[in-house]
Amino acid sequence: MADVNTANLCTQIVESHFGPLTANVASVVLTRGRLGLPQIVRFSSLKPRTVRACIIVLVQQNILWHAHTEEEGEVVEFNIQECLIRLRFGRFVWQTEALFGQEAAEIVQVLLDHGKLRRPEIMSRLSVSEPKRSAAYSQALHRLVSGSYIKPSTLLSHQSPRDKRIKYEADERAKLTGLPTAKQLREAKEAAEARLKREEEEAEKVGMKRKATEQLNPKGSTKRKIVDEEQVDDNVYFRVNYDRYNVHIRNKLIEFAVRERYNNGAATVMRAVLKATEGKQLSIAEPRSDPLSLATIASHIPDDDDLSSGLVLPSSHKKPSDIALIKDYLGMLACADNPTAAGRSASFVSFGGSKIQVEFEIVCRRLRRRILEAVTRERHGDDAVRLVRLLMDTGKMDEKQISKVAMMAQKDVRPLLSALSADSLVSLQDVPRTADRNPVRTFYLWYVDLAKAYTMLLDFLYKSLYNIGTRRQAEAHDPAVKAVLDKRERSDVMQDERLLTTVERKMIQEWESKRDKLMILEMRVEEAVFIIRDLGVLGTEDD
Repeated sequence: MADVNTANLCTQIVESHFGPLTANVASVVLTRGRLGLPQIVRFSSLKPRTVRACIIVLVQQNILWHAHTEEEGEVVEFNIQECLIRLRFGRFVWQTEALFGQEAAEIVQVLLDHGKLRRPEIMSRLSVSEPKRSAAYSQALHRLVSGSYIKPSTLLSHQSPRDKRIKYEADERAKLTGLPTAKQLREAKEAAEARLKREEEEAEKVGMKRKATEQLNPKGSTKRKIVDEEQVDDNVYFRVNYDRYNVHIRNKLIEFAVRERYNNGAATVMRAVLKATEGKQLSIAEPRSDPLSLATIASHIPDDDDLSSGLVLPSSHKKPSDIALIKDYLGMLACADNPTAAGRSASFVSFGGSKIQVEFEIVCRRLRRRILEAVTRERHGDDAVRLVRLLMDTGKMDEKQISKVAMMAQKDVRPLLSALSADSLVSLQDVPRTADRNPVRTFYLWYVDLAKAYTMLLDFLYKSLYNIGTRRQAEAHDPAVKAVLDKRERSDVMQDERLLTTVERKMIQEWESKRDKLMILEMRVEEAVFIIRDLGVLGTEDD
């Protein structure tokens, strides 16, 4: 089951994409947990035929998991992450067009609209209007599959990973004899995770097949030779691989963070480092990139970029080479002038010897911490940020220590800590000195529970996204605006916009301005959700 804000946001997304009936079914599953068909019919007050059709739509769109248990029978469970990621569909299509062209973007658009399709179904939907572009669509589909931007949809992707993880952990624990220790339980959990990951990787290896084709001999002979070529399998259902696109979003955020902290020259070098390893970055769960050499990075920097503009060079010497400039920038990004724990936590890359690696884990933790501090500053002011930073850097402290180290009066620290605790930004740990746990003889230590704080931030961001969507719907369903928008959809008005009056054109312009502002705000909030939730797979604890 989901909390209130998450359930409201998911229901709103489903309603905007599939209509109110499907949103009713989704709301029932979200608020009541996994259910069977009879329970969903009873709680939704819909006809069985309608509920069955809604479930088929949600399963086709990968929003519902299917499970079969001996106690409950056939049940379905809501996939919250799959629903929330639909807010990025427009960005995925734009990214595909920037990487592979218009044909690939249309393929991704069709897959996002239909959930999962086979190759003949994709080609039939795209080539029906323009048969001459079928060859271009086939090439674009091959590039998307080989680049892992779309992946096979298997039976494992329709089952809840939580069920499989519990089953595998039970199998591993059954192998233990006697009373298991904490180490054995941890090893059993790790073995179950490895087994689940191995099964998913093996299931996603399908999708390409080899086919023997005849080609002319390049030496001019009339004889033909048999060559094996990889082709997309027509019997495999494909879906969009969101992890591949999340990698591009993460890399863009890292590049923007470098530009914000240093300058455009450092951002150019960082973009080249990320571009050199982008083909091997298949998931955002990787803690660091593959090692690179200076020559590889230099080959990905355009010739017209002037790297010397971002560095202060001695005027008496000649201009250094690009390799020397890149090395200077990498030293900045690696914080080579500060070989301490603080310097390492502020670095972007690790520069040891002749190999360079991007430290994704360190950078992502810093991005998440910046979101936490920004929300704290917005809600409670700069003094609250000082307290949060102090607790994150120092650890558990009592109220008197916080007041002394932060150089703030205790009468100001106490209400501020209470307000931060109410928002779960800081937490309280009691340490009793006696067995009776008397409050008078108990130490109360304040600290920042990052997992709890980030959970609160996600809840706050989901609520903001829901409010933005509600505001956009209210603006579009205003009677005066709706009448003008309906008039604009008429065929005669679409051919000649002069049929609209000056007042109506002004009303449409104001509505479009509000819509664009709300969309920009939604993109910014969703970007914060990406940093907190998706980049959180690398862990929350600081080094």
